[in-house]
Amino acid sequence: MTEQPRERSGIPGSTDEDGETGASGESAGERSAPPGAQRDAGGAGEPKEVPVAAGTTSPAPHGAPGAYRPPPPDWVVAVQPGEPPAPMSATTGWAALATGLLAALLLGAGLGINLLLIALPAAVAAGAAARAAGRRPRPWTLCWAACCLALLVVPALRDAGWPSFLAVAGALATGSLALQGGRGWRAAVLGPTGLLAGVLPGAAWAIRSARERAAASRRRWGPIVRTVLIAVALLVVFGALFAGADAAFADLLGSMVPETSVADGPVRVLCFVLGLAVALAAARTAAAPWRWDRLRTPPGKARGRLEWALPLVVLDMLFAAFNAVQLTVLFGGYDAVLRKTGLTYAEYARQGFWQLLWATLLTLVVIALALRWAPRGRQRDRALVRAVLGTLCLLTLLVVLSALRRMDLYVDAYGLTRLRLSVAAVEIWLGLVIVLIMVAGALGLADRRGAPWLPRAVTVSAAAGVLVFGLLSPDGVVARQNVDRYERTGKIDLEYLRQLSADAVPALDALPEPQRSCALHAVARELAAEDDEPWYATGYGETRARKVLEDRPLRPGQAACTGAGRHRDHRTAVR
Repeated sequence: MTEQPRERSGIPGSTDEDGETGASGESAGERSAPPGAQRDAGGAGEPKEVPVAAGTTSPAPHGAPGAYRPPPPDWVVAVQPGEPPAPMSATTGWAALATGLLAALLLGAGLGINLLLIALPAAVAAGAAARAAGRRPRPWTLCWAACCLALLVVPALRDAGWPSFLAVAGALATGSLALQGGRGWRAAVLGPTGLLAGVLPGAAWAIRSARERAAASRRRWGPIVRTVLIAVALLVVFGALFAGADAAFADLLGSMVPETSVADGPVRVLCFVLGLAVALAAARTAAAPWRWDRLRTPPGKARGRLEWALPLVVLDMLFAAFNAVQLTVLFGGYDAVLRKTGLTYAEYARQGFWQLLWATLLTLVVIALALRWAPRGRQRDRALVRAVLGTLCLLTLLVVLSALRRMDLYVDAYGLTRLRLSVAAVEIWLGLVIVLIMVAGALGLADRRGAPWLPRAVTVSAAAGVLVFGLLSPDGVVARQNVDRYERTGKIDLEYLRQLSADAVPALDALPEPQRSCALHAVARELAAEDDEPWYATGYGETRARKVLEDRPLRPGQAACTGAGRHRDHRTAVR
């Protein structure tokens, strides 16, 4: 969650988060073991040389005392986090325990604001562990932490599961980046895995620290346990008395306290273990992070100008020819193209979108490989790189616009669906990545040094895209577009709209009857079945949908769909 003070790493060319040589995640007096050495069992960080007899590879049988064990690869030694410099603090332990208890009490009923409530003590545990390890927060650490917490707001606002899943996955990734730091592409790609890798080490660190503290302070545990038991007893006794004295207070207390039963025991135990494990993994990673920026790959061999530039110039010419045809079609109209190709309006739009999406992805791969093998000996070579790749990026942006235009044509013909909206959003994000690459090249950074801000900028854009996608309510956008299309054309796919979540209710409420009752019948049934959900597991989308259905009740019975009219969209299309 924070960063270590800078130290010399002993790894040539290794950089810390700010690009300076240092040991991100090492404590004072601790260094990575050199190749051929291994740490002792206590994790103190002192290298132990492994004796190997001359001309032999295994002086003793495997598993025997003193048996030779091959050292780990150099890259493993370089990136491994090592041991935290100090035992787990009491603040970290209590915060992790609070995370587990909140997960056990709040997580079993569903997702809502409870995820944010559970994440707060986990963040406290990680912050305390980082502070005890001597790591201090930096601006990018705070940026990743803010992204993590902001993404956890999406499940509290939206009822649809798919944007909430994307938001939770993005929160785990940005939270892991906040814990570990790093500035390069390796940290951006591999950083989100650090939190998962810290689950078992975090549990071992907690057990070892608890034993040390228990042995040193057994006399203080008695008063703490007695105090907690007395406080719990007072809350239970007086809470029961006040609940029996006033019905309004009993309702308030019942809505605030989660309902528990014996049948929920295994689920709550599992949630407790999950919450505690995540909090301990976050604390362990914050105290001793993985150092992905130390992972080095040899630079690509620079090619000659002709060998490097000729394929890219040919590709630029192909992109230019394609975009010229697209401009001709745009200004000349689609009728002539449809007559010449024999395609229908929708087939022409659908035919090209997926191909153009793959063309955009492959262009990014081509740019990455071209930069690896680009000539970089002189200033003239770097100017050639920027000219050729800048032209390719500009032409790729036109391809992105063409793909989005085709999706717009297809949506206008057959309506908007979740998948169509999702792939269009991905295409927009890929266009933004290309713009960032162009900016890096325009600033003169598209050479072998790379753009130091580019990996972080691309990662932030991805996190921001997922956040905006969730806040815009994708199901609501799909419903509004289909309602508008119905008003223009009289065509609607009620079967598909019945699959949307409660986020779509305000938009579908604008349909006339009987289409309105037919589209909302399924979601109204689901909301009635979930009417007893607690406040912490209920999103704003569900609350707003219930208010709409209360103000304008649906027509009773399944007969609401009789005569409503249905229009099936093209089933082979992008759904």
